[in-house]
Parts: sequence; structure tokens; C-alpha cells
Amino acid sequence: MAPVIFAAQKCENITTQILHTGQHRELAEEMFKHFRLEPDFDLAVMQPDQSLFQLTSRITEGIGEIVSRNQYDMIFVQGDTSSAFLGALSGFYQKIPVGHIEAGLRTQNRYSPFPEEINRRLVTPLASLHFAPTERARQMLLKEGTADQSIFVTGNTVIDALHWSLQRKFSTPREFADIFAADGRLILVTTHRRENFGEPHRQVFSALLELVDRFDDVRILFPIHPNPRVRDEAARLLNNHPRIHLSAPLSYQVFIMAMQRCFLIMSDSGGVQEEAPSLNKPVLVLRESTERPEGLETGALKLVGTDRQKILDSASELLCDQTAYARMANALNPYGDGRAGERIIEAATAFLS
Repeated sequence: MAPVIFAAQKCENITTQILHTGQHRELAEEMFKHFRLEPDFDLAVMQPDQSLFQLTSRITEGIGEIVSRNQYDMIFVQGDTSSAFLGALSGFYQKIPVGHIEAGLRTQNRYSPFPEEINRRLVTPLASLHFAPTERARQMLLKEGTADQSIFVTGNTVIDALHWSLQRKFSTPREFADIFAADGRLILVTTHRRENFGEPHRQVFSALLELVDRFDDVRILFPIHPNPRVRDEAARLLNNHPRIHLSAPLSYQVFIMAMQRCFLIMSDSGGVQEEAPSLNKPVLVLRESTERPEGLETGALKLVGTDRQKILDSASELLCDQTAYARMANALNPYGDGRAGERIIEAATAFLS
């Protein structure tokens, strides 16, 4: 959202306010600091191991109170989170137009990613403006009956944010300097999706162990998501291998540096699927489906799911076959040119005028 906020702040007739649900506070605070932004509202909804029912209730009440006592001309929501859906629902309840950033992405599997696929679909009928990152996303919205005049192909704001960040100078924290400088090939791993909890994660972690045993020049950097169901399982299975580095979540700056320095990436993150092609890094997608098929079509991404053998085979091919690696690393990035934020604000301004 930062590029959209930056673009809005350049317009004299626009006032912006940022609502933060208070989830994953340490990660969010680092991002606010990185982009030099501060939230105007903090719902502080995070509770240990809370259910989706509890989270939904807290977010709905918090957003509802704020939109009821303030006057807004438009509410922007981004992506497929529960807070995006509930923000759009709150806008509908107050008859405030909603702009959906990153609209039109679909896997066509309602349980993958869970609950994000349904969250994103539910935002669509609630939104007045749909900011599709790609032409494919636009076509998906049209197929579902969304009015053509309400859809704008803008590129994805995550690419804007990456370009903005790459222009900033920052130094490597001491704790990661040795990891980035060490000999061999570094694999960057992230995984956090709810549908991968339990046995799927155990399959992934087993593949990582066998991979470092099979290739003695391979090292793995695994910043672990703070969810205890990810953290505890990863620590139990991976913590004792000398070439597997488990860490707390990386700052956005250090994560960009890790993407730049690594050989390849394994991830179930949507944002990583879009960022990595800009840095010419192949991504093995640790999911059974993806709402970002454009990267599969260009060859920048490969869907490997959470099957241990498929992960091993695909990673081994990239580690052994230079042609296969170059084909993925040099694939085009279909997700934008870094001007999505400007296009979004231009469309929203025209809609409100």
C-alpha cells in the first residue's frame, strides 16, 4: 500500500489515513519504519493462537467503529487478507466506495490459499473500483460479470515498493553478513500459509534436509514466520543442521538483500512470486495452486507444491542444469513497471470528481 499512499500524498486535495489491524506487530512496525509511514489507527487485534472466528470479529468491530465516526470518500483495501475483505464489507455497510488493489487474482480452488481465495472473491462484489495487476486478472473479473469501466490494469504495487526500496542505500546487519558472504549457493525459503500447516510443512522441511545433504555447497536461509505452528515445527526438524540457518523474520531491506544474494527461492508467498522475477531469481512455489499464473507462463515460477520428492527433483534440476536455471532466471516479470500507485490514484481521483 505504501506506493499508493505516496502517490496520494503528492495530491494537494487528498488526505490519507492508515488503518493497521495490529497483526504481526513486529513485522508491521518494521515496514512502517522502512517506508517512513505511521498508522493513524491501530486495532491491536492480535491474540495468541486465535481462531478465524475471533479474528474476524475483532477486525470487524474495530474497522466498523472507525468508519462510523469518520467521513471517507473512498476506502482502499489490498489483496486477499481477512482485513481486506472486512475493510471492504465495512465500506459497503457505510455506503463508502471501495477500491480493491490487486483485484482479479484466482486459483479457482476455494480452499487454496485458505482463507485468502474466498476473501479475495468476496471483495469483488463489494468494490466500486478494481485495480487489476495484469490483463489476465482483468479478464477474470470480466468473466465473473464485473463492469469493464470499473476495472483498471495498473501493475502490482509490490513492484513499485521494490523499485523504491532498491534505490535506498542500507548496510547488511552483522548477523547476516557472514551468511551472505559465505561460499556456496544460498537458497532462501519462506513458508507460512495455513493450508501448509502440519504434514505439508513436514514434507517441505524433509526435502530441505535431504537437499543440503545431497549438495554440500548448498546453504539455506529460512526466516521463520512468527506463527507458532510454523516456528515450532521448523525448529524441531531443522535447527541442528550446520548449513540451515533459521532466523527471525527479516526486515524488508534485509529480505531484499537476501533475494539479491540467493541462488534460488522456495516460497508460498504471493509477494515473493512477484518480486523475485524483478531480481532474476527462480522461484519454486510451495503451493498446490497459485493465483499468479502469469509467472508460470513466462517461466519465472514453477509450482512444486509440498510433495517432498517433487521439491527435491525441481531444486536439484536448477542446481545441476545451468540451462534450466538460466531459463527461469531470465524470464520476464509480468507484474508491472513500478507505476501502479500513480495509476490507482489517477483512477480513484477521476471516479470521485
